[in-house]
Amino acid sequence: MKTAINLLKRFASDETGLSTVEIILILVVLVTLVIIFREEMIDIVEEVFKTITGKIKKIT
Repeated sequence: MKTAINLLKRFASDETGLSTVEIILILVVLVTLVIIFREEMIDIVEEVFKTITGKIKKIT
């Protein structure tokens, strides 16, 4: 019985998988932010490309 209790205590204190869980949570937060601010990011990228294209046309 003591072996089972010791095994459970070691399992509970084992943190080797913690970094994987943290990485997954960070990815979930990033994907959620991208989904929420998708339209704003598209508008910013389109405006930047328009500016670049306009400046290239002035050079040529």
